Amino acid sequence: MDEYNRFVDWDKMDVTVQSQDAKELTCTEFQELKQLARQGYWAKNHSLRAKVYHKLISNIPCRTVTPDANVYRDIVVKIVGKRNSSSLPLPEFVDNSLVPTYCLNAEGIGAVRKIILCIANQFPDISFCPALPSVIALLLHYSKDEAECFEQVCRILACNDPSKRLIDQTFLAFESSCMTFGDLVNKYCQAAHKLMVAVSEDVLEVYSDWQRWLFGELPMVYIARVFDVFLVEGYKVLYRVALALLKFFHKVRAGQPMESDSIQQDIRAFVRDIAKSVSPERLLEKAFAIRLFSRKEIQLLQMANEKALQQKGITVKQKRQNVHLAVHAENFKSEIVSVKEMRDIWSWIPERFALCQPLLLFTTLEHGCSLSRFYSHSEGHEPTLLLIKTTAKEVCGAYLSTDWSERRRGGNKLSFFGTGECFVFRLQPEVERYEWVIIKHPELATTGSEPENHASPTSSTLSSGSVPSDPSDRLSPFLSARHFNLPSKTASMFMAGSSECIIIGGGDGQALYLDADLNHGRTSHCNTFNNQPLCSESFQISVLEVWGFRDTMSDLM
Repeated sequence: MDEYNRFVDWDKMDVTVQSQDAKELTCTEFQELKQLARQGYWAKNHSLRAKVYHKLISNIPCRTVTPDANVYRDIVVKIVGKRNSSSLPLPEFVDNSLVPTYCLNAEGIGAVRKIILCIANQFPDISFCPALPSVIALLLHYSKDEAECFEQVCRILACNDPSKRLIDQTFLAFESSCMTFGDLVNKYCQAAHKLMVAVSEDVLEVYSDWQRWLFGELPMVYIARVFDVFLVEGYKVLYRVALALLKFFHKVRAGQPMESDSIQQDIRAFVRDIAKSVSPERLLEKAFAIRLFSRKEIQLLQMANEKALQQKGITVKQKRQNVHLAVHAENFKSEIVSVKEMRDIWSWIPERFALCQPLLLFTTLEHGCSLSRFYSHSEGHEPTLLLIKTTAKEVCGAYLSTDWSERRRGGNKLSFFGTGECFVFRLQPEVERYEWVIIKHPELATTGSEPENHASPTSSTLSSGSVPSDPSDRLSPFLSARHFNLPSKTASMFMAGSSECIIIGGGDGQALYLDADLNHGRTSHCNTFNNQPLCSESFQISVLEVWGFRDTMSDLM
């Protein structure tokens, strides 16, 4: 057996890992490494994988003073003493995480706890890192001794390259990554998201489990393949694999009764037993088939979510169960939607705004049917939610990312603005959310003609394998240009307003047009995907409401 066998229980390991001929890795170019990692070039040879890990981790740019193997040898006896390593208490920052065995022997299982305690001693700035036990347990497989494993983990934690994110080490980073994952699910796994909303009281809490799926529940052979690519490509790989897991869960379990009282427990059980339905190769194939945002775009979305948390004072783990809030039944009253329907809408909006509570800004029942009063009550609020109930009892609406005051940039002309976070939806007679489409035809304001759909949108009725195909290399329309202080040319046009009408571009060719008196409206629908229209082509408005987003986090601290 090779020199990297000290902590491995080989009776529990896949025998093919031991039997492959030794290979060498001589390439250094990123693209070639990327392809080899995805193909599993070093996955079938234990010794080769250990050497590759050592090479990749040694190349991580780190702080000037990063603890090494000698530091571990100096401090481990002082910190651990003569205590039984298997019973050592773990620091709070691992958040009672699972300590996976990953086919480790008894010495390896005890070594995980010893290394965690020594890392806690050397990294006092770590406040929340539930992935750490899994990372240590995995790297022990490919380390000659505890000290070498300690050094490799320290290099990952001490990475100082701002463009190379590796492991979350604070609650702020962890929670914002959960919000970002929720945003990505909402965008790329709409069928699975629809299922989560239907069976879970708090869908955001379900998505907060995403790192546990990878670093805790995923079997050894799977997380090792993921880690191969992670060390080469970085954090984005984790999002990809978690999205793929959710897609497979929906595909395998859709239409079947839940196996437990909790969708969280069902997903965890599915990931633990994933070998019954999906191979490691198929999982990675699915993950890399997702046409995900660029690394830069994900970083911007993560920054937006971190900023939202900081503004609400959420930087450490709260004592309550979850920082996310559902719509409060006792404080919510609408003439159009129920609390349950509003919570469903809340599950669609960007995570950074799901921290807020709905605030009624305008209703035709109280403020009358005046477009000028609509503007005066809505301006100064960003984002807003528009709800409409027709005289035929149809219910539809729109999430609007941008302040209506932006319409003034065009003077008296119809002014176009907004970002791709806008979307339209229907609640009655059936629930449907439509992806964005840029308004291309201003003449809709006068002719009611259909806008051309250039964005290849998808809707929540499509299968989870469907993805939008936007070839543009501009910043994703899913992100708010204003939030990142980007030039206005990076913002797309999804809303339009003047003194005579408003237009909102929706998905699958959907567009909503409202007259100045707010009594009458019409829709335009291009039946690209055979989806039902937003509502009647021409309709009378019974009630119209505009809701803002009120920050209530300070009341709960």
